[in-house]
Order: sequence, then C-alpha cells, then structure tokens
Amino acid sequence: MKNRIILTLLLSVVLLNSMNSCSSMPEKAQPVRQFDVNRYLGTWYEIARFDYRFEKDLDNAMAQYGLNADGSVNVVNSGYNFKKNKWVSANGTAKFRGDVDTAALEVSFFGPFYAGYNVVALEDYKYALVAGKNLDYLWILSREKTIPENIKQNFITKAQEIGYDTSKLIWVKQDKKSPFDK
Repeated sequence: MKNRIILTLLLSVVLLNSMNSCSSMPEKAQPVRQFDVNRYLGTWYEIARFDYRFEKDLDNAMAQYGLNADGSVNVVNSGYNFKKNKWVSANGTAKFRGDVDTAALEVSFFGPFYAGYNVVALEDYKYALVAGKNLDYLWILSREKTIPENIKQNFITKAQEIGYDTSKLIWVKQDKKSPFDK
C-alpha cells in the first residue's frame, strides 16, 4: 500500500511537470528562431518586469547566463533587496524545450520544477523581451543598464500584441554596482 502511494505521488509529479512543459508560453507568443545561445550568454540587466514573489522588493536585478558542458544554461539571477538592504542571488538551470535554434527554454531554480523562459523579441543580442510560462511573467532585458526609447516602445507593443497588460510593468532601478557583476 505504501509503495502504491509513493508511486502515485511520483507519477502525479511527473504528469504535472509534463503538463507545465506543454504550456510554457502564452498562446500568442512566438519564440525567436535562428537563436544563437552563445551570443545570448553573459550578463543582462533587468529594465522592466512584472512583479512576482521571487523578485519582490528587488532593484538592480540582473541575470547571468553561462553554458554548461551538457548544453544546458547555468543561470544566476541576482538583485538588491531594498527592504532588507542586502544583495541576494539564486542559481538555476535552463534547457531548451526543443531545438537549440529556437529561443524556447525552461528554467528551474527548484529541483524538477521548470517554468517557461521564451525570448520573443531580440535586438542584436543587446536587448531582449522575455515571456514566461503565461501572461503573469514578462521581462525586458538589456546588456546595459538602460534601453533606447524606440526599442522599449517596440517591446511594449509586442508584449501588448501577445496579450500582456504592460501597465503592470515595474521599471527596475539600476543605480548600484552589483557584487555579482563580473
């Protein structure tokens, strides 16, 4: 009986994880094709995002990506928690959901549970619009701590076309030197 319960729980986790992988992108989003992960690696500063619990109260947020030997991507997200007055970071792993030429990935910071990470607009590998698994997750990233107004407006328009309510974007302050910045 005990083995049957454990097996049922294990199968439930596997089923939920596979269902989550299938719906890892908003319906109207299309990931960038002809994506070169090697050009995407390195440091990206968060220009704007939707607020959610894992980044709550963070400014000076950034993500650093490096290639692992198995082809997955090492992810280090960091930022300054302005309420606790301290720098925080989290390590994760991203892997492609299909072919490596398409910017549709899934990322995990918590064991076997993955969420969508989809680059839906990319300008010269300097600016990126990233859609999460659904319309609750959105990021505008830049290689620099600022973004040109025309690219910002293009990304906002693209996000609205996908279905995002861009009035919910939080514009991230980038005014400190991070101890995680290489």
